[in-house]
Amino acid sequence: MNYMEKYDEWINSSYFDEATKKELLSIKNDKEEIEDRFFRELEFGTGGLRGIIGAGTNRMNKYNVRKTTQGLANYILKNVDDAKEKGVVIAYDSRYKSPEFAREAALVLNGNGIKSYVFESLRTTPELSFAVRELKSAAGIVITASHNPKEYNGYKVYGEDGAQLVPRFANVIIDEIRKINDFSEVKYLDERKALDKGLLKIIGKEIDDKYIEKVKSLSIRKDVIKKIKDFKIVYTPLHGTGAMPIKRVLNEIGFKNLIVVPEQEVADSKFSTVKYPNPEEYNAFELAIKLADKEKADIIIGTDPDCDRVGVVVKDNGGKYQVLTGNQTGALLIDYILASMKNVPENSVIIKTIVTSELGAAIAEKYGLETLNTLTGFKFIGEKIKEFEERQDKNFIFGYEESYGYLAGTFVRDKDGVISSMLIAEMAAYYKSRNMNLLDVLRKLYREYGYYKEDLKSITLKGKEGLEKIVRIMDSLRNNPPLVIEDLRVKIIRDYKEGKARNILSNTESFLDLEKSNVLHFTLEDDSWFAVRPSGTEPKIKIYFSVVSRDEKKSIEKLNMLETFILKKINEIQ
Repeated sequence: MNYMEKYDEWINSSYFDEATKKELLSIKNDKEEIEDRFFRELEFGTGGLRGIIGAGTNRMNKYNVRKTTQGLANYILKNVDDAKEKGVVIAYDSRYKSPEFAREAALVLNGNGIKSYVFESLRTTPELSFAVRELKSAAGIVITASHNPKEYNGYKVYGEDGAQLVPRFANVIIDEIRKINDFSEVKYLDERKALDKGLLKIIGKEIDDKYIEKVKSLSIRKDVIKKIKDFKIVYTPLHGTGAMPIKRVLNEIGFKNLIVVPEQEVADSKFSTVKYPNPEEYNAFELAIKLADKEKADIIIGTDPDCDRVGVVVKDNGGKYQVLTGNQTGALLIDYILASMKNVPENSVIIKTIVTSELGAAIAEKYGLETLNTLTGFKFIGEKIKEFEERQDKNFIFGYEESYGYLAGTFVRDKDGVISSMLIAEMAAYYKSRNMNLLDVLRKLYREYGYYKEDLKSITLKGKEGLEKIVRIMDSLRNNPPLVIEDLRVKIIRDYKEGKARNILSNTESFLDLEKSNVLHFTLEDDSWFAVRPSGTEPKIKIYFSVVSRDEKKSIEKLNMLETFILKKINEIQ
């Protein structure tokens, strides 16, 4: 069926409710909007489902949630022993429709005879990961769109190990979803019947308590926290799920001067005080910075709506607040954790992604640790932790990615904003006890390892036309790659879709030992690099840049040159 036929089906079918039909009838004269809503199915991508909330096949709504959950149910019934009894844990954040979508998912599972364990109220994504492992469930679901704008919601799937599913498993679920030809094939149980049959279970405090105790066990220097009584933290959950667990953890390990931004402490699906609830953005911290300035706070910490990402703001020596990048925070945490360890276990490793700065790897090398690279997405880091446990050959210390995600410990298998906030606060307090702030420490690391400078540029390309442009850009860079950038030659081109690395200078080729993914990574002869990939969760193409030099000014100049050259080339391709 073409998009108009699908539109007509939704208008006329008795399966869809009147509210859905009313919404669709309101756009009956807008062909462009109809095409955007129906030209494809909402894709189950790198982060599960994610899309704008609304009626249509290419929108986030209860019908797509039901269909996806039926595909998940079919998958676990075929692939997980005793799946019905093990059940599926479901959490949700503060976004519009999150509680409703969580309920829809639970009742579809129940319709398939599978138990569902639903949190009583909003909870963080990392606690969901913990709960899957704690309850020994067959799978987990989180209803969230992470840090996307308020118009979005999403649906993440977690495996038995508490990690998001990597592509080879997610693709099997996608196949199961595609086999569902009609929404009427979805099994669904009335909520009252689900409760009476014991299939719908509500969970909360008991899991909270166990999770919080595990988080606190990762604290490194509780003695410092007790001594630094004047250390002051401003925290913002950006209207999301982080307020309860982060306030509790920080208070219980000894931080008494914790101030939460009052306007952003309350869960709010409209995210009314920010344009984007994204701790990567300076603007998201506007209220927090005003409060920190008034309270003379030492540090600002912010988490996104599902509390897996963390942003850090530090006041520099000139009194200006500066948001640290994910690469910077990750490097600081690696140095802090490793410097705190008296005896680093043998075969210990750090894990990062292929688009993350090499500064953390340089720090890890000094301490004698290996750094492993994975594809973009924390699920690949979770997969490695599982491999280490099964083979008992390596010891996981820390995992991180440039997009503000960090993990210590192994009881959670996704980036964890609660653990990270605790370690960041503790780290900043420790350095304050030595008359330093985090920017001072970062400058010290740059002097020792080199001035690593990174940037990310995202180009938004919406709709069918945008999707075609993204394909065109990737095809052009793959088939006609730049070989010289200003006066620097490209040394290695890594094509993760083809699974090959080509050394241009030596004219040799090797295979890449990672799952295939539509990513191109270019390393220049001075070890600068850039990478290009379509986003798996938004209509964007992302370009990552990284340079290093012993001189800060030279690093800035190199970064500007590289960005200007590549962005111009991409603009010409469009």
